[in-house]
Amino acid sequence: QVQLVESGGGLVQAGGSLRLSCAASGRTVSNYYMGWFRQAPGEEREFVATISWGGGTTSYADSVKGRFTISRDNVKMTVYLQMNKLKPEDTAVYYCAAKAGGLERRAAGYDYWGQGTQVTVSS
Repeated sequence: QVQLVESGGGLVQAGGSLRLSCAASGRTVSNYYMGWFRQAPGEEREFVATISWGGGTTSYADSVKGRFTISRDNVKMTVYLQMNKLKPEDTAVYYCAAKAGGLERRAAGYDYWGQGTQVTVSS
């Protein structure tokens, strides 16, 4: 089993920055793909970014490309999402997820999930 705990969410003005963290515990996740997803009220959970176990492969949703950066520290078993130039439409609960196997952009493809952290961007 893998436990994931997100932190770093909060309220920020448009144009600002936040860094989300996802701490993993339990089974080592060093050979897992890690992903970030988000869900706004009344919307489906959507893909934000994913990173390979070694960090050499990343993928981003078009809506965040160039503004968000995903990274990981396998020694600390932590994944990060640096979010810059935030927009009101980035407001959502952000979830960290982990999966064995290859790159995946579908939420259904992930095996473990955190409880989420709220990000609110004011205009």
